[in-house]
Amino acid sequence: MAPPCRDNGPVHRSKEQPLDRSITSSPQPASPSPSGSTGSSDFLQLNVADAPPGGRADWLARELRRAIADGRLPVGSRLPATRTLAADLRVSRGVVTEAYQRLTEDGQLAGRGRGGTIVVAAPVTVATPDTSTTATRPTTVSSPRTPPYPSAPIPPHPFTAPPGPEIFDELRAAPARIDLSPGVPDLAAFPRAAWLRAERAVLADLPAAGMGYGDPRGTPALRQAVAHWLARNRGIRVDPDEVLIVAGTSQALGLIAQVLHRDGDPAIAVEDPGSLGVRQHLQYWQVATPPIPVDDDGLCVDALRASGARAVLLTPAHQFPTGVVLGGHRRRDLMHWASAGGLIVEDDYDAEHRYDRAPVPALRSLLPDQVCYVGSVSKLLAPALRVGWLLAPSRYRKALADAKRFADLGNSALPQLVLARLMESGELERRLRLLRRRHRRRRDAMIAAIDAHLPGATVHGAAAGLHLTITFDQAGTAPSDTDLAAAALARGVKLHPLSWHRQRPGRPGLVLGYAARTPGDITEGVALLAEALTNWT
Repeated sequence: MAPPCRDNGPVHRSKEQPLDRSITSSPQPASPSPSGSTGSSDFLQLNVADAPPGGRADWLARELRRAIADGRLPVGSRLPATRTLAADLRVSRGVVTEAYQRLTEDGQLAGRGRGGTIVVAAPVTVATPDTSTTATRPTTVSSPRTPPYPSAPIPPHPFTAPPGPEIFDELRAAPARIDLSPGVPDLAAFPRAAWLRAERAVLADLPAAGMGYGDPRGTPALRQAVAHWLARNRGIRVDPDEVLIVAGTSQALGLIAQVLHRDGDPAIAVEDPGSLGVRQHLQYWQVATPPIPVDDDGLCVDALRASGARAVLLTPAHQFPTGVVLGGHRRRDLMHWASAGGLIVEDDYDAEHRYDRAPVPALRSLLPDQVCYVGSVSKLLAPALRVGWLLAPSRYRKALADAKRFADLGNSALPQLVLARLMESGELERRLRLLRRRHRRRRDAMIAAIDAHLPGATVHGAAAGLHLTITFDQAGTAPSDTDLAAAALARGVKLHPLSWHRQRPGRPGLVLGYAARTPGDITEGVALLAEALTNWT
């Protein structure tokens, strides 16, 4: 029998040390600079004498950020070649390469091959109070070490009221210099060159008929590629004809909610804590979401039985937001529950992103007739693609395909065909290996920063995923997690309060994403969070 549920306890932290990504460079002989001066350049009037010893890459990155922020380098500007600028400044080429790479990872620069390195985005501007007038003025944050709001009041939104349907739009629009929101992949790492190559190949081979209306279930090429991908990476054997291509996990959940509601199932039980966004999608379709507690072994199946729900949605490979894995005895107990007539909706959230543990089998591979399986490329490539897949038991397959047909006649065919080519070529596996190394370094940087600046916090979910959750003891004078999230936002750091993702009371905490930020940003963001917490004690 499964052990009784208990409050979430600490999850073991990774013992790996964060890797130092900095490049220590020293000046090396170079050819005379075109500007005719030593260690200076006409470009931005840079002078290497202004750089601190041993910090030339930091200095150059900071000067480039400042120039982009104040408009001297507008979007579309082309930067000097690394070899040319290094010769001007009489530094090693590695100094310039490292500075360019840091801004590329921030999403401000992009390499264009022979077209050079181009400015593709300017930093977000934020409004700070002007004490001389009642109006506000935009202030661009140029120094990465200067808090954007040294004495600003806590903004009135989005943390002053319970989260409504627009909460994530409001949070995305809120200005912040360091975005640690969970669920955001490294968008700057999108494989643009590989995507363009695949797109050209698709267009070269695509017949005219391929530009017409297609199968609303998805293109045959992508459905086959997804079937192969799931067999290779998730142990799921499925016929391509059983795959339904959808506009991301959110649409899949909406289609499931509609079909179950029409079939007389007005409730889908959900994990607690569990994703607020998922809950909102289900509730939009008039489906109740009774909470089922989660502990260190995952969903409490005894509580699920007691709820009387006939369907349950869960994230067994990497539970959001706690990061726990559904334990073996809980899996067996859940299988018994489903075999008696229950339906499992498996959101395979973050299953590919793991670092310190073996892969976890998908529930769909164990009990296909009782599991609706949902996956997407939002965390592997980019949410903007809006491409996901849904595998359903045979009794629901036609109803779900009809719901998809009348929702939008099917996803756009061209992105499906490009993605299919990337999947079948092995490009996605190569990208996943690269991302795991990068995410591990960023995760380790976040854990190290929490150890250094928030020693009283308990870390959850470090072994996999793109985020960590930290919780605090309720004793003492600690603020609510929404107050703490607001104070962090006032200092330019964006994150989620854990209470957003709870339906029942629980320990205060924060959900911190690390995939989209550099180790330096992560360290600074956690330090600013600690400063906000210190001001409350």
